[in-house]
Amino acid sequence: MNQPVLTVKGLRAGYGRAEVLHGIDLQAPKGSVITVIGPNGAGKSTFLNALMGVLPAQGQIEFEGQPINVLSLEERVMLGIALVPEKRELFGSMSVEDNLVLGAFRQVRLNNPKWRDQLDVVYQLFPRLQERCKQASGTLSGGERQMLAVGRAMMSRPTLLMLDEPSLGLAPLVVKEIFRTIDALRQTGVTTLLVEQNARAALETADYGYVLEMGEIALSGPAKDLATDPRVIDTYLGAARKKNTGGDGAPTHFSSQKTGTSSE
Repeated sequence: MNQPVLTVKGLRAGYGRAEVLHGIDLQAPKGSVITVIGPNGAGKSTFLNALMGVLPAQGQIEFEGQPINVLSLEERVMLGIALVPEKRELFGSMSVEDNLVLGAFRQVRLNNPKWRDQLDVVYQLFPRLQERCKQASGTLSGGERQMLAVGRAMMSRPTLLMLDEPSLGLAPLVVKEIFRTIDALRQTGVTTLLVEQNARAALETADYGYVLEMGEIALSGPAKDLATDPRVIDTYLGAARKKNTGGDGAPTHFSSQKTGTSSE
């Protein structure tokens, strides 16, 4: 079995004296799509910010077997970790291509003379960005801005790509396109950690899932099993999915972790 790209053990993080995460354990195998789903306020964005080094954290974070707790945000970026934040943080007055070029900062620092070749990879994933490469990013639609944010992160050729609510505020057809792209990232060898409130789309795309509730992991298991678990259906997928799985849902084989919050 390949060594996990990301291993998290007993992660605790928060803001000041307010602890938001209470001992998170998670693994992300190479080339997989791992999703963390949960309600608003569960601590999903806090989790990503702690992994990125934006927030101080206690516990163990290993990237490709190397402890990174003491590393700065920039040092984590240089190792090959990229985060697409919920607000996307694009430069609206700059062109699409200039935003993408900024994302190649890591490759330039690594003295990779072929860093521009990654533009072709991004344009293959997002043909629309190539069509609009000279257009100011501030004039793009919401879906196009999300594509640009993901594309900019991909320009660094990350080993681990973390996405914070990539479907937030997007039309259903655009959401489908975004998740098709996330699925296609497997072919590039990138490991993807996907944080989402859209549980249905996330579980349909991911290999493995974690349900985060009140700062703790309530359930975890193969995504296909979580998608048919009665507790996940009742809380996150709605009655329509429950009907499709035969009333109470199919038996599941997820691992349930005691959290102090009940899903039943």
